[in-house]
Amino acid sequence: MKIKSRDNSTAEGDMTPMIDMTFQLIAFLMVMVNFSQVDQNAAVQLPKSELARPADKPLEEPITLHILKSGEVILGGQTVYIEGLKALLGREAESLHAKGKSEQAATIIIRAHKDCPTGKVQEVIKACQETRFDRFALRAQEEL
Repeated sequence: MKIKSRDNSTAEGDMTPMIDMTFQLIAFLMVMVNFSQVDQNAAVQLPKSELARPADKPLEEPITLHILKSGEVILGGQTVYIEGLKALLGREAESLHAKGKSEQAATIIIRAHKDCPTGKVQEVIKACQETRFDRFALRAQEEL
């Protein structure tokens, strides 16, 4: 009687589902993680302050304004002078109204360059107030 020999080779699993799942997890994390690109602009170097601290909680309706050294303002990727800021803020107000919220629900985050004159920041705040935005958060870099 002939005895069949056993196949001693190891079984190899199909790695395709494992690789597929890994790529799906990476894609999911990239979508869900907030890298906050809107909240940063390389042209704006924040002033340093000992009083600066991280926000307690995320803001409900943040609107980020970047004030450059020259006094120009960046909102949503558009660069305007302070005179043109009211039109952009009007569009932001319309967007809030479409969501059923008022201007008071939004917080204006002001990121001014460290060499920007204080008067320009005051003009930006005044333009915001004229378009009925009244909540502000000024950003600074934490001094260690």
